[in-house]
Amino acid sequence: MKMHQILMNCAITLSLLSGSALAADDKASKQTEIRAVTQASLEKFYAAQPELKAQVAKAPGYGVFTTYGLSFLVGGAGGKGLVHNNKTKKDTFMAMAQASAGGEVGIAESETLIVFASAKSMDWFVNKGWEGGGGGGLQAGAGGKSAGVAGGGGPGGAYYTLTKNGLQAGVAVKGSKFWKDGDLN
Repeated sequence: MKMHQILMNCAITLSLLSGSALAADDKASKQTEIRAVTQASLEKFYAAQPELKAQVAKAPGYGVFTTYGLSFLVGGAGGKGLVHNNKTKKDTFMAMAQASAGGEVGIAESETLIVFASAKSMDWFVNKGWEGGGGGGLQAGAGGKSAGVAGGGGPGGAYYTLTKNGLQAGVAVKGSKFWKDGDLN
């Protein structure tokens, strides 16, 4: 019994001592994972709407976010992503949350692409990060396929959404908050 306690204490001590090294490795692996998901998402957007590739290349930058959400009159979603500055090639890792209220029902995993119209709007988004609005529609997806690309515009650029899995329908008022992910930057 005492040997079991000694081994357990040694394991705990070793894990605490190696915690900072693991945190750095964990940060780098999460950044790599988000970059890989971003690239895969871009390829899906380009396949669905080929003209987006040229639009993204000409833009000052773009953001890609993967979100997971549930709604039944009141809903919420959350996710992670990054904003890429095409001029400096710098990635800013970000998180997002969304709340909605209205006649909307669904559960979905979605990808969002934001193509910024100006460097100023991209900078504002990265540092202020707020987007609000309302709307409605129907999107369905299964196994990585979507019923279509939903698009829209805003003061800072164009927004496109692909629903990866799930179904979402209705009309709702939505608010989204995007912010720099302090753990990944």
